[in-house]
This record gives sequence, structure tokens and C-alpha cells, in this order.
Amino acid sequence: MDAKAVQASIAVFGLGYVGCVTAACFAELGCRVVGVDVDARKVRAIQNGQSPFYEPGLEPLIAKSLRSGLLTATLSTADALRDADFAFLCVGTPSAANGNLSLDQLRKVAADIGNHLDGRARPLTVVVRSTVFPGTCEEVVAPLVEPRAVVVANPEFLREGSAVKDFMEPSLVVVGSHDRAAALRVASLYAGLPMETSVVALKTAELIKYTCNTFHALKIAFANEIGTLSASLGLDGTEVMKTVCRDTRLNISAAYLRPGFAFGGSCLPKDLRALTYRARQLDLELPLLNSVLPSNESHLTRAFHHVMESGCRKIGVYGLAFKANTDDLRESPGVALIERLIGKGCDLKIYDPYIQLDAIYGSNQAFLLNVLPHIGRSMEKSLHGVLSWAELIVVTQELTAEARQILAQSPVPVINVASSEPAAVAKLEAV
Repeated sequence: MDAKAVQASIAVFGLGYVGCVTAACFAELGCRVVGVDVDARKVRAIQNGQSPFYEPGLEPLIAKSLRSGLLTATLSTADALRDADFAFLCVGTPSAANGNLSLDQLRKVAADIGNHLDGRARPLTVVVRSTVFPGTCEEVVAPLVEPRAVVVANPEFLREGSAVKDFMEPSLVVVGSHDRAAALRVASLYAGLPMETSVVALKTAELIKYTCNTFHALKIAFANEIGTLSASLGLDGTEVMKTVCRDTRLNISAAYLRPGFAFGGSCLPKDLRALTYRARQLDLELPLLNSVLPSNESHLTRAFHHVMESGCRKIGVYGLAFKANTDDLRESPGVALIERLIGKGCDLKIYDPYIQLDAIYGSNQAFLLNVLPHIGRSMEKSLHGVLSWAELIVVTQELTAEARQILAQSPVPVINVASSEPAAVAKLEAV
């Protein structure tokens, strides 16, 4: 383990999905970490050795680092910054009404840090891990903390459901700054990981994050359109794309390249809206990128019509979160499909193995209750409970092995919108 990493003291501002994983993983690498949040519930969760949300492998890391004394949490900015060498900003940058990013939380935390820098002798590197458009670090964050601190961009590439593994076994680590020495200090924090850090210009680091997310979103929409075409020809879209993905030299990667349901979550839709909004501001015509969100919406519409054409009105739904292995509901295509079905008078019962309604709060809870205010009446605690009632099961996310086995043994028909198969009603094989 790198000595610099062991000695580093880090304050992580924002204990959501990115911040909590970042804090726990840096503590695992030997750094002294203080997590900071305005939400007392999140802080208490960390102090009690618990994760504020479901993420595989995260809670054991938190508990271990808490016992070792390498991880603590606080509501106080002053306490967090007292011994910090680095301040990682991991706050949310949600979509504004016009598709642009809302930087309110980022401005607030940067200003708060700036207000605590007077008289500070210890140098501080402010590291922006939040997803921000190129120029944000320079134009928004830097004026609030410089010259008493230096700003570095270090975008995250963490997938919900595998975020701990993505941090500890990264496929890409990017650090950018006008100050190369500061960038190298941040890069040294990752020295113990099996990936060489890419040190780039400040704005380049910001744009790399958007480029990656836009490419992921594009791949999903592309595969879904191929899947739709395949199904109309009586072909298996999964077989088509699996074969295409064998070309790892030209097609680059198999990640996301399989037909399935619409994409959602807190990153891809938001970042596409922001990117295309900024392109319009610059009077640029980017027809392919502009078509991705409408294509995704069309795919959701096709799934809705597919279900309605079944003629069933007592419908069980497997999957509420935007994908398997997470409890994040923001911009979930499953939630959008459920909303449409309810609007057409369908009766629904819903099961998601990763969702506990009484454990959901914050932006997750606000989103769900705004879209589906009476969701509690429809949620079931077991898939068997749904199957005993429903005329049809609609699957919106990848099935667990147990769920696949249960559905394979049930006489209730299944429409798997998370898969692309030629048959209108997919038949599941037992595993």
C-alpha cells in the first residue's frame, strides 16, 4: 500500500451513493476519512456502522473502518476540515427543469468549505467527484475556495449495485487539474489499486465523465432498437448482439450491449439532458445524441403497448428500481411503466427484492411518492404473493436466480421487457 495513501486525511462531503462508497473505500485503503452530510440520518447510520442505503458489500466496509477508527462521520464542516488534506465533493447535481444541471448543492458545499479556510495553515485540495459539465470546477467551485485551496476534478465511474467492486477494481481512474502537482497528489490516493490513473486537463476530466455516460446510454438505446427489429423478424435479439460483441477489437466492449428495458437512474438521463442542453446553447446540431432520449421513451412506450395488448388487467410487476441490485428509484423506467399501467385502469401488485418502502427516504422517497403516492397498497413482500393474484407478470429488471426458478415453475404468463426475445410472452427456463 502506498505510504502517501496511508497518511492521507480525507473529508468526504455528501454521503449519498457516491460519497458513502468513496469514504468507505478510501478508509479501506488506509486513509483517515470523515464523512460529512447535512442529513443527520445518514451521519447516524455511518456512526452506527450501517449503510444509509442498500449497496452490496458497503455496510461491512463501513463497520470495519468504523471499528479501526479510520472512518467517522459528522454534521460539522469545521470538524471535518480540521485535519483534512483533501475535501472530496460528492453532492448531487440533479436535473433542472430545462435539462441543465442544478449546481445548488455544489455551490453551497464549496462556499461552506471556503468559509472555513481562513487562518488555515494545512494545505487543502478540493476534489470535485460530482458529475459536472466542463468548466464547472473552474467557474463555480474555484472562485469559492481559491487561492487558499486548489481544485481537482476526479469523476466517479461507480455503478450502483457494484460500486464497491468498481472502486476497488477500477476500469478507469481520471484526475484533472490546472495544477499538475495537485492532480498527482490525488492520483497517489489510488496508488494501491490495479489501475494506472489518467492525469488530464481539468475540463477534460469533467468531459470524460459525460462522454462515458453518454456512450453507455447510447449503447443501451442502440441495442434496444436492434432487439426491437430482431423481434419483429422473429429473431432473437440477444443472440444477434451477443455475436456482435464477440468483436472486441472494433466494437470495444460488451458492456450494456444487450437488448433490454429502457435505461433510467440518476445518471444517464440527467447527463444526456445536460449535454444536449449545452449543445443547443452552442448552436450545435447533434442529431444522434438528441435522438437517444426519444428513442428510450419510445422503447418504454413499446413495452407499455406490449403489456396492454395482452388483455390482462391484473398485472404483477417484478422490479421497481431502475435496475437490479439497487434500491434507487430515480427516473426508473419500471416506475414509469407502472404509472402508465395504473393510468389505464390496470390493477397492480409489485415486488422488488431490493426495495423496502420504510427504508427509502430523501430524493428517492420524494420521487416515488410524487409519481406513485399510493405505492404502499401495491407492494408485496414476496414474489409468491404476486403470483397468487396476477393474471400476468411483467419483468422490468434482471431476475435473481431464485425469481427465475419461481417464475419458470409458475403457470402465470410472463412478459419480460428486460429481455428481447421473439415471442410476445417470454417463456422463462429454469436454472
